[in-house]
Amino acid sequence: MDIVGWILIVALFAVGMAGAIFPILPGALAIYAAFFVYGWFFSFEPFGWWFWGIQTIIVIVLFVADYMVNAWGVKKFGGSRASVVGSTIGILIGPFVIPAFGLIIGPFVGALLGELLHGSDFNRALKVGWGSLVGLFTSTVVKILLQGAMIVIFIIWLLA
Repeated sequence: MDIVGWILIVALFAVGMAGAIFPILPGALAIYAAFFVYGWFFSFEPFGWWFWGIQTIIVIVLFVADYMVNAWGVKKFGGSRASVVGSTIGILIGPFVIPAFGLIIGPFVGALLGELLHGSDFNRALKVGWGSLVGLFTSTVVKILLQGAMIVIFIIWLLA
């Protein structure tokens, strides 16, 4: 049973890290679930209030930062609320419409269309679309770092 437990934990970590790149995957929640799998298969004893508090704060920061960093990228390049909404819709729909490149094209086109619907000229909308990509890539880096930190904290907690 130990092997099954560790396979599930590693699989959840892998899904979690993949979720940093593919927004359809649960990301931080999969990593968080891995901690419960460890507890159920082995023991919750190594984890106290500090562990759960730190991990929960990281998950909350991840959710808030994911939206805010993407919106920051759009706003930094002069985007309106419509382009932020368009970019968010593009992130969610893009991978389904264009499986290989939808994750990149989706937010760009969403922000571009949102800005055009807002009444901006094409050059400004193009600049805002570029800003959505900057926000997306920045958000992805932040997610990778914070989710990696969650896993490292878990390992350190077990070894301590």
